[in-house]
Amino acid sequence: MGASPAPRVVARAWAIRSLREFLLTLTDEDHSMCRVATDRGIFCQGFRKLDDAELRKHFAGIVKRRPGANRWQLEALGNQWELARQTVNQLPLACDVQQKEHETCGGWDDFSNEDLARYCADLLGLDVIVTPQGTLTPPASAG
Repeated sequence: MGASPAPRVVARAWAIRSLREFLLTLTDEDHSMCRVATDRGIFCQGFRKLDDAELRKHFAGIVKRRPGANRWQLEALGNQWELARQTVNQLPLACDVQQKEHETCGGWDDFSNEDLARYCADLLGLDVIVTPQGTLTPPASAG
């Protein structure tokens, strides 16, 4: 039995770009990345990672206008809010918006290089080591 090839070293920007391309295939005009991550239990876990108090804190502006909203309603309104922010900022994913705005999370800034490597493995099937600069060559299986 042969040894597995060593993981390839890739740049953080390459890992984010590759993940973004994949995640965009899961989102649409009605489903932000936060909603998809929540529903599928993937990536950052979306709204699922927040307990009720944290969710209410993250969407304090919505809660102020709708104080009686339950969790399901807050998640639905939060999804719409994330989609609207994408439109306003002309950015493709909630992760990109939040990296810029840092309102409900830090977007890509919340993920360590190790997190990105794990997401590349889990979502893309790529064994990589993510570093700030990486190497010039992406993993062979990445095309």
